[in-house]
Amino acid sequence: MDKVRMGIIGIGNMGSAHAKSIAGGEIPGLVLTAVADRKESRREWAVTELGEAVKIYEEGEKLIASGLCDAVLVATPHYQHPDLVISAFHHGLHALCEKPAGVYTKQVRRMNEEADKYNLVFAVMFNQRTNPVYRRMKELVDNKSLGEIKRVNWIITDWYRTQAYYDSGEWRATWDGEGGGVLLNQCPHNLDLLQWICGLPKEVQAFCHNGKWHNIEVEDDVTAYFTLENGATGVFITTTGDAPGTNRLEITLEKGKLVSENDKLTIYELEVSEREYCFTAAEGFKKPEGAYREEEITGDNPQHKGVLKAFAERILSGAPLVADGREGIRGLMLSNAMHLSSWLKKPVTLPIDEDLFLEELNKRRKATVQKEKVKDITFDTSGSYGNNNG
Repeated sequence: MDKVRMGIIGIGNMGSAHAKSIAGGEIPGLVLTAVADRKESRREWAVTELGEAVKIYEEGEKLIASGLCDAVLVATPHYQHPDLVISAFHHGLHALCEKPAGVYTKQVRRMNEEADKYNLVFAVMFNQRTNPVYRRMKELVDNKSLGEIKRVNWIITDWYRTQAYYDSGEWRATWDGEGGGVLLNQCPHNLDLLQWICGLPKEVQAFCHNGKWHNIEVEDDVTAYFTLENGATGVFITTTGDAPGTNRLEITLEKGKLVSENDKLTIYELEVSEREYCFTAAEGFKKPEGAYREEEITGDNPQHKGVLKAFAERILSGAPLVADGREGIRGLMLSNAMHLSSWLKKPVTLPIDEDLFLEELNKRRKATVQKEKVKDITFDTSGSYGNNNG
């Protein structure tokens, strides 16, 4: 095999962008052979934009069973992700899942267990892991050159969305259709990076505000406090209602601080560890000496195309993935913990009680109000890949 025959299930905002990239020959090793979408308008788009060589289906299951594909990319509404990925495995197909891996960890755990039964490639679309700034931050934390983490602060409020965005699909911003708001749609990238760089927290207390800035039933404003395994504390703040918004990740360590903002990485390195200085310094107010420097960041930032290319290369030659699909459960565990904490109005420990989470989620799903006015719109996501998509 010199080319992987790729099928895409769901050609909305993200799926259509992936389809154009592959159909346009931008991803070495991939050829687009089929797409599927339940919306007639998206199938009509595919006829016009993707050419006669691409077979079009109404249902993802028909695409999976068609025999036209070696692999599928699942880019449907969130609840459908695990079932379609599992179906792909059962038909001997490799699978790449858009974020999030699913809505609740119990269904994603079942998907991971199925993945373990097959010798097939399974990846998840965590394109922010290709960003060299975050890769460098992970390297510095992992090698402990600046000591252990003491504190983490992430203000990620540049996920701005208008009411028109939420009104663009009947499934969007509902508990029954989407399963959550900013935490489940926009922030899977950030929550994945948080656990990838710093480790999964052991306890979370969150305050999720539903429909604070938009006419929606799910959360669009969140503040969460968390504790890491080593006792370090952190704050995670996000919303889709701020303009211009901020994306600033600070990681304070024993011997310095990392700051990621505006695609730059700034490091403040102390001459000695603060922990050592604290108990040996004779003065009461003087801070330990240190200096700022802007880290020189090298390497490409291929984003989604990098994930797709790595997926193809893994199938063809065994090269590393950007993110194994089984890792999707970790950031989702953190998202579920934030929701559950807010619903119960108390801190929760990780791993969460998955049955309790599903019980609470289903209460909200039953109360979902069917949208009366929906404009069938697919937005152009090009140029938004550095941070914002979904």
